[in-house]
Order: sequence, then structure tokens, then C-alpha cells
Amino acid sequence: MKRIGLGLATAGLALVLGTAVAVSASKKEEAALAAARTVGMAEAPAAAQAAGIACQVTDARFVGKTADPKTKAVTNFYEIDCDRGVGFVLQVPPGVKPTAFSCIEANSPQPDGKPPSVPCKLPGNANPLADLAPLLTKAGVSCTPDAARGIGQTAKNTFLEVSCQGGSGYVLQVDAPANPDGSSVANDCLTFDATAGNIKCTLRDAAYRLAVVDRYAAAANNGCVVKDRRYIGMSQGGSSYYEAACQDGKGYIYKVDKSQVTQTTSCEKAMALLGGCTLTDAKEAQTAQAGLYSNLSKKAGFDCQVAKYAPFPSPPGKDVVEMACANRPDGAVGVFTAKAETTQVVDCARAPIVGYRCSFSKPEASLKAVTGDLKKMGKSECDVSAVRLLGKTAAGTTYLETACADGLKGYILEYKSEPLTPISAVGCAFSRDCSLPGNK
Repeated sequence: MKRIGLGLATAGLALVLGTAVAVSASKKEEAALAAARTVGMAEAPAAAQAAGIACQVTDARFVGKTADPKTKAVTNFYEIDCDRGVGFVLQVPPGVKPTAFSCIEANSPQPDGKPPSVPCKLPGNANPLADLAPLLTKAGVSCTPDAARGIGQTAKNTFLEVSCQGGSGYVLQVDAPANPDGSSVANDCLTFDATAGNIKCTLRDAAYRLAVVDRYAAAANNGCVVKDRRYIGMSQGGSSYYEAACQDGKGYIYKVDKSQVTQTTSCEKAMALLGGCTLTDAKEAQTAQAGLYSNLSKKAGFDCQVAKYAPFPSPPGKDVVEMACANRPDGAVGVFTAKAETTQVVDCARAPIVGYRCSFSKPEASLKAVTGDLKKMGKSECDVSAVRLLGKTAAGTTYLETACADGLKGYILEYKSEPLTPISAVGCAFSRDCSLPGNK
């Protein structure tokens, strides 16, 4: 067999069937077809088993044979239809393990563009695209194929290109032969568009495949009318990432798992996500978003002119960001929701109580807020100099240890987190849990 690039054997059967004696049927040769199927059903099942095909042969035909000009060794060819999965054309040389080519490969044009010399013709193999369904499902992709072709084979794997309705396309890596119970891995064709390897998708162009971004934008339902599209890449966890630039100037990065959008990140929050957005002016978007956070923070009672921000992974319905302020040294964590009564901005000293830690500013800059909480609990003699998170109670409240600037023993403050409120204070003189300097 001819070989290309990374050791892929092409499925161009014309290379070995150039002198084949074809026994395929025509409408006028019903008797010859019946004879070919009789021979096929008698001989092909054993050859299929020897080739490693794990299926029950439901139909078969003898296609033809070639004789080596030098050795005179005869190689037989059969087409088989399986009870499940794809059909095959079998190449059966004497004394050697047979080679199996799926009907997708057998039906692919020859390398010179000519029609396939030995296409699958059995009635059960009339729709090889539909026979790909088990392999695509096993690969974890949602794809209704509209075209497919054989790329080549190695000793262990078969490579097929599959174009899907709706714009997406994949290089499907399956076992050789392509058994429905074997391995199946789908790699997005857009990955190969961006690389210089010998495997390329040719059934559709990259622009056609990128149209899938429009479908993801519609599924995200964030009002983006797509102006431009970009495939970013795949994470180590197997998620695919796409960028969309919108006609209103906004932009988004979509995380896609198994053809479904699982996360949408606006460009102003995507600085640290696979290099961020490149189709949208992210800097301009970030400036606008900083202004929005400044306004939301002020409405929540924390006057912060946001100089920079960083998003935290947020639960549904919440936008959680750390904010550094241009007008004050103490930063904060904003927990913004659609309702003003559930929005809160927490200074960095107390942010661990609600599950977040600041990196832009030090907690020490916010200790006045903790001093104020002690005063609310009637402990007005302590100016807080340090804090330490102790942990949560069974009731869901959180303990925060405080140290006092005068060196006397501090207190343990108990908080509820939503909204952040101190509910009790116990002196470290009465607790063995204190460990900050001056509290032991």
C-alpha cells in the first residue's frame, strides 16, 4: 500500500486492483450477482474474522482478484455488510492477515481525483454516513454527517474525516478495522487547520466550519449577533474554546463540551483564559467593565474607583470579582447579583469569610472594618492588628480570630456570610483556639 506523511496507508484500492477481474453486478447480470454473493457469504465471514472485524456478516459479495506478476500469488477482494457499524471491503492475500477498509474509505475518490475503483455496492452499505453514528456517539460528539472520506490507516488506527450538518467537522480516529465497540476519538477539524501536519480536513473550508460559532452564540443566548469567529483551541481536559466578536462591539469566549456550550465568558473577563480575546478590543471592554463595577460597588456602600479587577469562578446568578481601588488602599471582593439586596462588597480582611482571598491588596489595609465589627459587639477597646480564619460551624457560620494592637488578648468573632454580619464575640482568654501573637 502507498504511504503518506505520518505512516498513514491510503485507502486507494485502485493501487492494488489495477488488474482486478471485477465480478460486480449490473442490472443485466442478476445471475452473476447471485453467484458473487454466494461465494462472498461462503468465504468472506472467515476473512472478516481473520481481519479482526467484530461483527456478524449479514451480506457479502466476491468483488474480484489480482495476481502478483512475479509470484503469481492471488489476492481476493470481498465486500461485506455487518449487522452493526460500518461495512468493509476486504483485501485477502494468501498466508497474510487480511486488511479491511471501511466503506467510507472504499467510497472515497482516488488520490488523483478519479472515482473509487471498488466502492461498496451492497444494499446494506448504501448509506455509510448513517453507519458512522455509533463511532461518533462513542467519541462524544453530536454530529449528523453530511459527508465523509477516508484519510488513511496505520497498523492500529483508521482516520476518517467527517463533515457535520451545521458547520462542524472532525477527524475521527478509530480502530483498524473500525469496529463499533473499539476506541473512537474525534478531533475538531479546526485544530488541523491551524497546524502544519499532513492530516487536513478537505471536505469543507475553515470558514464553513467556523460557522458553528454562530450556533454556540445562539445557545449561549447572550444577545451576540456574530460578526467574526475564531477557534482558540482545546484544553487538556478536552474542552474546546471559541471566540465570537459581536456586531455591538462586545465579545465572548465559549467553552464547549460534547458539542454543548458549558461556559460563556465575556472578553472583559477573559484576560487569563487561553490568552484572552483577540477579535474584540478587550482593553476597551475591560475599561467599561471597570466603570460598571465602580458603580455597582458604590451602590453597595463601598466607594471604590476600580483600577483593576479579576473574576473568581462564580456560581450561577452571581458575578464575583476582586477589585483594586484607585481612591483607597483597601481592596475588596464584590459579589454582584441581579438584586440589590443580595449584592455585597466585602473588604479583603473579611473576604475569606465569604470564601475568597485577595491578591491585589493585603488584608491589613482593611482591618478597620473588623475593628468596627468588634465595636458592634461591645468590644471597643481593641484596635485589630491581625486576623486569622478559623473555620465554619455546623450551622454555617464562620469564626475569625482577631489580635489587638495593644498586645492584649484579642477575640474570636462569629459571622454569618449572607449578608456578612458579626453575631458574637468571645475573648481569646476563654478559648484555646486562638494562636495569633498576644492571644496565646
